[in-house]
Amino acid sequence: MLRAKKNEPKKKGAISFWSKEKVQCPVCQKMFDKEEMLSGSGRMNAGELTDELHRNFIPTERYGEIFPIIYKIGACPSCHTALFWDDFHIIDDKNSLDSLLNTSSERKAAVELIFPHYDLNHQRTLFDGAAMHYLALQCYTHVDPKYTPSAKCAILSIRLAWLCKDLNRLVPNHNYDYVAEVFYRKALFYYQQTLIKETTGEESVGTIANLGPDIDKNYGYDGIIYLCGLLEYKYGQKDDMALRGKKLDEYKRSIARIFGLGKSSKNKPSALLEHARALYEQLTKELSAQNIFSDDDEEEEGE
Repeated sequence: MLRAKKNEPKKKGAISFWSKEKVQCPVCQKMFDKEEMLSGSGRMNAGELTDELHRNFIPTERYGEIFPIIYKIGACPSCHTALFWDDFHIIDDKNSLDSLLNTSSERKAAVELIFPHYDLNHQRTLFDGAAMHYLALQCYTHVDPKYTPSAKCAILSIRLAWLCKDLNRLVPNHNYDYVAEVFYRKALFYYQQTLIKETTGEESVGTIANLGPDIDKNYGYDGIIYLCGLLEYKYGQKDDMALRGKKLDEYKRSIARIFGLGKSSKNKPSALLEHARALYEQLTKELSAQNIFSDDDEEEEGE
């Protein structure tokens, strides 16, 4: 029986594979390979859930550190169209497809400014996965509202922020911490647009099977409202404090109405309820420091 030499490094286990079925790009009509993440065998060693509803995964000796979200986006190597995998079969609107084709060179150049020398032809790295997400973010700004681009841009933006934080941790001094902050602010904008367009009927989040924001659990519409409040609190503007106070008070009311202030519900994931309560307390503390009190606060004082 052959045995590994004592000092020989162990070979890392496979994380992804190439699907037997190729994908046809609806924009340029070229076929390309689909890379998918393998599951099981301890690859996804789940860690903590952050206040941003992001699931961290603990590195293992066999597989090292993994980043499951990078496999949720496909990118055509020919025209650099990047989409959630299902949308390669769904988006068929001529205006959307023409717009994506006409902006191919433009988005490729834009992505290379932040993620130079990315590669769409080999098994993806964290760097390539981040580049694909940025390609996708630009692509969805060119598709028809019936494909719910605002919500997808919101999900992509917050995932890009997470990926850039990981890049900054692994390869510091390349300004990916700054880039992460930019994507957090984009996420705030797109999540707010998602709520506005859902209310006006311009876009419906009901067309998206999983609103994430991560891949392990769907926090749905309630998660969108929570993230709007959280991102406003953490990354919103602070130049106009009166305006900031007004926005935070509005989100505090929304969170109070939806999550019930301490009332558990079988329809609400416990993790979301816990983070919502924590955010409510943080908002209350900041608003109290500004002497801003909502009706909820006045009712509590009256009690």
